[in-house]
Amino acid sequence: MMIKIVDDQISREELVILADETFKTMVKGVADLERRVIAVGGSLHADAEALLLENGSRQQDLWGFNINFNDTLESSLEYTSMINIRPKDGNMSMHIKRVDICEKVLALVRERVRWQA
Repeated sequence: MMIKIVDDQISREELVILADETFKTMVKGVADLERRVIAVGGSLHADAEALLLENGSRQQDLWGFNINFNDTLESSLEYTSMINIRPKDGNMSMHIKRVDICEKVLALVRERVRWQA
């Protein structure tokens, strides 16, 4: 299963192709808020997280999300992942609890994903 690190842009169509390899209607992703890259694809957020760590990311900068293919990018994002359970960072659940982190993830995904042609 392919995981792609996106440091420029990826189209919605490319995300659909990645999703077709696994969950069909959604794709998993991990955002590196410091390096301003995302990793998308694969069956586990942990795999995308590991790939980013191998490529110079730091654990504290990584947050997991899902993209479902709804009408808008905003309505498609879910801020839920096992990698988000980080008690030392004050996040005790799979869902990102801090609004500012969710806003940063959304802004980065908007920057990296071409949702419409």
